[in-house]
Amino acid sequence: MEKVMKSTDCANCGSTFDITDWDLSFYAKMNVPEPTHCPDCRRQRRMAQINQINLFQRKCSVTGENIISNYPEESPYKVYKQEYWHGEKYDGKEFGRDFDFNRPFFEQYNELNLATPRAALFTHFWRDENSEYTNFAGMNKNCYLIFDSDEDWDCYYSYGMNHSKNCSDCYRVQFLELCYEAVDSKNCVNCNFTYNSENCAESWFLNNCIGCKYCVMCSNLRRKDYCYKNEPVSKERYAEILAEMKSYENLELMKKEFAEYRLKFPQKYMRGMQNENCTGNNLVHSKNAFNCFDSMYIWDGKYCSQVFIKAKDIMDSDEVGVAELNYDSNNLAYNCYNMRFSYMCMEQIRDMDYCNWCFHCGNLFGCVGLKRVQYCILNKQYTKEGYEEMVPRIIEHMKKTPATAGQTGEWGEYFPIKDSSFPYNLTMAQEHFPLTKEEALAKGYKWRDPDKKEYRPQKYQIPDNIGDVPDSIVDELLACAGCGKNYKIVPAELKFLKEKGIPIPRKCFHCRHADRFKPRPPRKLWDRKCDKCGVDISTAYPPERPEEVYCEKCYIDSLG
Repeated sequence: MEKVMKSTDCANCGSTFDITDWDLSFYAKMNVPEPTHCPDCRRQRRMAQINQINLFQRKCSVTGENIISNYPEESPYKVYKQEYWHGEKYDGKEFGRDFDFNRPFFEQYNELNLATPRAALFTHFWRDENSEYTNFAGMNKNCYLIFDSDEDWDCYYSYGMNHSKNCSDCYRVQFLELCYEAVDSKNCVNCNFTYNSENCAESWFLNNCIGCKYCVMCSNLRRKDYCYKNEPVSKERYAEILAEMKSYENLELMKKEFAEYRLKFPQKYMRGMQNENCTGNNLVHSKNAFNCFDSMYIWDGKYCSQVFIKAKDIMDSDEVGVAELNYDSNNLAYNCYNMRFSYMCMEQIRDMDYCNWCFHCGNLFGCVGLKRVQYCILNKQYTKEGYEEMVPRIIEHMKKTPATAGQTGEWGEYFPIKDSSFPYNLTMAQEHFPLTKEEALAKGYKWRDPDKKEYRPQKYQIPDNIGDVPDSIVDELLACAGCGKNYKIVPAELKFLKEKGIPIPRKCFHCRHADRFKPRPPRKLWDRKCDKCGVDISTAYPPERPEEVYCEKCYIDSLG
């Protein structure tokens, strides 16, 4: 059990947060000061640096070719196509400069960040095939608009998908095949609208089900076949129910009905398996992981999310893997060690502070867009001795320079949100910490207004039944029923929907993605009582949520 050593007020939001003995031990190990921001505000700062799911057509800044990028054309940053940026012609050291001890660090870093080119996308493009419209993804084949996803074939419109084939419209899933609208599920085949379920097949509208087949509108079932609303049905009745869902109108009614039906069943306070001494939600194979979410294989970590593969001794880290000794960093992976205040650095990286877009590097401070180098400060090459003499001086200078966020020095603060390379509403922070345009601008954050050319009225009338949809729909411009933004049906998607018997979606990818994300519990914990026995639990379900939340014992007992 952690011991609270002190409480302090967040310099950003004013809320009070605790600092424990575990925290102090980790800060000493990483040689960093105590944080001035609460855990939520620290996570918000990290997420505000990353745009994963918004893609744009633009020109390559060096070749003039048309490319796909997460940087819009009006962005002030130089954007190179990936083959050029990762090739031999590009060397980020040419943008190196001396450190000026008369100016703040963040001011100098921002100038370097603006001058240094970055690759158009963050993918393993050299191991992808026909998957140009993806980002933060790799080793994919024939995929379109999938993000934070690896090793998928013929998949579309998904986030957090791994090792899956012939799937669409999914969120945080693994090992699926022929699935549509699956959320937090794994090892399922030919399932549609499936949530928090495993090892299921040939089913529609499942929640918290394991090992079920030929089931519709069911929740909290284990190893059942041919059920409707948790009751047995004949094969003939099952077939009749499926036929009704080829109509868009009927399918929408069933979505609403299922959203209400699943509330009749209790939820377990924490989703996870094979964990030891952990708190959070959606955790597997972890030990001593506290306040962590949507992660696997964490050992000795705190305030982390979307950690994959293996990570040890990490704190305030998002989307890291094969990592050790990481603090207040995000999107680092594949053998990274002793990383502080950095993001989007990959493959054999170590001993780096305040860096981004660096690959196969070590011993860097305040660098952007470097490859296979060591001992650089603001992209300028130093000797080992010169680097080791300069870095402590810079840190001392940062300690004495007031940070934007408050009265403390720059050292120990993450990159300010106002200096992000992206408008706030394009970043992952908008998804987890949404702001209005007025709120964002009042805080000094960037904002991107909608492009009016992308909101033309829809003239085409979509048939209600998927069987009546002609192939020519791929030539039509559709308008989202949620936000009004235009979207298209691509040929591979149409083929998939017809084979599955699923009606044409009336919303764009971003609105469908938001609909999948919003019902999930937030990445935050509340202390409350089990709704069955009254025992104390720590859960991601806030008290105002409509679900009944049970402790593990009561939840297992409820399954019968």
